[in-house]
Amino acid sequence: MTLTDTPSAGTSTPLTEIGARTIPEFDGVHEVWPRGDRLQAVRDATTAYKKRFVQQGQVRAVKSVDIAAAPYPVSFAFNGAVVAPHLPLIAMINRMIVVQYDDWDGRARTLVFEPTMPEGSAEAPFYDNLQRTMDKVPFGLSKKFEGFMLKYMNEPDDVLRLVGLTPDDIDFCTFDHLHVQDPRMIMGSSKAIPGESAPRKPLFGDAKMLVHERELATLQSIHPMQWAWYVEDGLDGVDPSRFATFDRDIELGPGIALLWTPGHTDGNHSLAINTPDGVWVSSENGISLDNWQPELSTIPGVRSYARTYGREICPNSNTLEDSLDQYDSMIKEKIMADPSKRDPRRLQILPSTELAPWKRFWPVLPTFVHGGIEYGQVQAGLRQAQA
Repeated sequence: MTLTDTPSAGTSTPLTEIGARTIPEFDGVHEVWPRGDRLQAVRDATTAYKKRFVQQGQVRAVKSVDIAAAPYPVSFAFNGAVVAPHLPLIAMINRMIVVQYDDWDGRARTLVFEPTMPEGSAEAPFYDNLQRTMDKVPFGLSKKFEGFMLKYMNEPDDVLRLVGLTPDDIDFCTFDHLHVQDPRMIMGSSKAIPGESAPRKPLFGDAKMLVHERELATLQSIHPMQWAWYVEDGLDGVDPSRFATFDRDIELGPGIALLWTPGHTDGNHSLAINTPDGVWVSSENGISLDNWQPELSTIPGVRSYARTYGREICPNSNTLEDSLDQYDSMIKEKIMADPSKRDPRRLQILPSTELAPWKRFWPVLPTFVHGGIEYGQVQAGLRQAQA
C-alpha cells in the first residue's frame, strides 16, 4: 500500500486517509546536482520547512522508555574515527518513543517509534554470527561477555503498560529503518517463525507500520552489502496491507513529521517532533550527539576526524549505502533540532539507539546524554473516544 496524494485504484491509499500530507519544501531536493549544490539545497529546504513546522503546533504528549542494550563495533559507530584496540565493541541502548498528536483532520493519534523486539534483532546475521562466535569462547567467558554487553530492560508491550496504554490504543508504529528488525514480531504473521510453534499475533492490534517504500523494498530484495543487518525472512507471512508506505518527507500532523533521511539506508527516515522545549529529532544516523556535533566531542579521535576532513558530522557507518546522502541527512537533522534547554551548545537530537554511558567502555563515552524525553501526559482511550 503506497501512500500518495492521488492513489490509483486498488494499489494505493491517499495520505489523507491517515490524516497526513507531504512536505513540499523538499520536493526535488534529492535530484539536485552536483552534490555540493544538493547539500546547499538540503540546507535551504530544511531552513524553510522548520519555520513552518514550528508554527503549526506541538504534539500532545511524548515519552521514551529504554528497551535493551546490545553490542556494536566501535569502528562502525564513528566511521573509523575512533581507534580503541582494547575495546572493539561498545553497547548501544535501544529506546521506544510513544508520541500522541492530532492529525491534519483533528483526530487524536498514537504512534510508537522504534518498538524493537530484542529476540528479533538476534536473528539478523550480524548478531547471529556474533553470538555463534561467542558461544565458542571457552571457560565460561561467553556468559561474562553477555553480562558485560547485554542488558534487557523492557519489551515493547512492557512499555505500553508503563505508559498506561493497551495495544488497541496504537494507530501506527514505525522504525527509522529496518536494520535488525523482524516485522513478523511486530505486525503478526500467518506462518510460524522457525523454532516457534504458532504464528505471531500483531503486537499493536490493527496498527499499521509506516515505512518508506525504499526500506520495505530493501527487505524484499537484500543486496549482499546490506545482508548482515536485515532479518532476511522478516516479511514471510506478513499481510502487506499492514504496511503504509511513503516515498518522500511527510508530516503526520501539527508538530510531527517523518523526514526522509537517506544514506545510512536508502529508506531511512527521522522522527521530528515539536514540544514545549522546541524541536527534537530522533534517528540512528548517529549513536550519540558526538556524531552530529564532533567539534564538541571528548571521545578520542572524533574531533580530529572532523577537523582533518573538514566535516560537520561523523556518521554511524555500519552500512554506508550512500555516505554523501547520509552527510546531507545529518545536516538536515541538525537544522531541524533546537538547542537543549540543559545546555544550549547541544542540539535536541535523541539517538534512537544511543551509546551507553557505562564507565566500562572508557574512553568511548558519550560527551553529552539526553537520557530520554517526556512531555505532557500520555492518555489511554483516545481511539475509542473518537470511534
